[in-house]
Amino acid sequence: MHIGGVMRQLCEWPARILFPPTCLGCRNIVEQPGTLCPDCWPQVRFIERPWCEVMGTPFAHDMGEGMLSAEAIADPPPFVRARSAVLYQGVPQRMARALKFGDRTDLAPWMARWMVRAGAELIADADAIVPVPLHRYRFLSRRFNQSAELSRAIARQTGLPHLPGVLVRRKATRPQVGLTAPERRANLDGVFTVPERCLPLVRDRRLILVDDVYTTGTTVKAATRVLLRAGAAAVDVLTFARVLPEDFAIASREHI
Repeated sequence: MHIGGVMRQLCEWPARILFPPTCLGCRNIVEQPGTLCPDCWPQVRFIERPWCEVMGTPFAHDMGEGMLSAEAIADPPPFVRARSAVLYQGVPQRMARALKFGDRTDLAPWMARWMVRAGAELIADADAIVPVPLHRYRFLSRRFNQSAELSRAIARQTGLPHLPGVLVRRKATRPQVGLTAPERRANLDGVFTVPERCLPLVRDRRLILVDDVYTTGTTVKAATRVLLRAGAAAVDVLTFARVLPEDFAIASREHI
């Protein structure tokens, strides 16, 4: 075992010299791949317990097991649980934007590691993973779906089946930014569908719906309702980052 470890390090040494690992947040050189430098780590706020058992939004104080947020009580979502790895600010915000708009698909496996940690209880109960889809025109212009990059990496790390084609966005929509809550819902009305050939893959299965950023939840709620109508037993939602209500006015200007 010791000899094998030494040989592996010797084989990795030329690659480390030619392509040294860089910080996920700023690209400064770091010791290990997939890590952050000392300047970037303090800018990351992982979402930890105590949180709302349904929405996954953190509480300032421990309010007891099973406590729900006002949002979960006033407007119960169609999904069972939502979890996010980090708050959408600082370095995680830059990472999410770099993946989505900067073609940094190399970030997806490392972002997925944080998501797997945050969604451990969801993953333990899940049968398969489904990404929030892009419309084909936006997919052609962007060349990839950031949500599918994350869900594919999660599937590889957990061994869960990956079902990128079961949920389809059948019409293009205008950006959600600046729309009221009713306008957001209307904008997504009839957008998602499950093709008939995919119904057996969805029926009676507990699914994890993956997206990059949870803002108001309008998109994942609409997608969840379609999956449930297609026969899914239950849907949980897992995203990389979460916009808290007090941060939404800032983040919504950037997230499309």
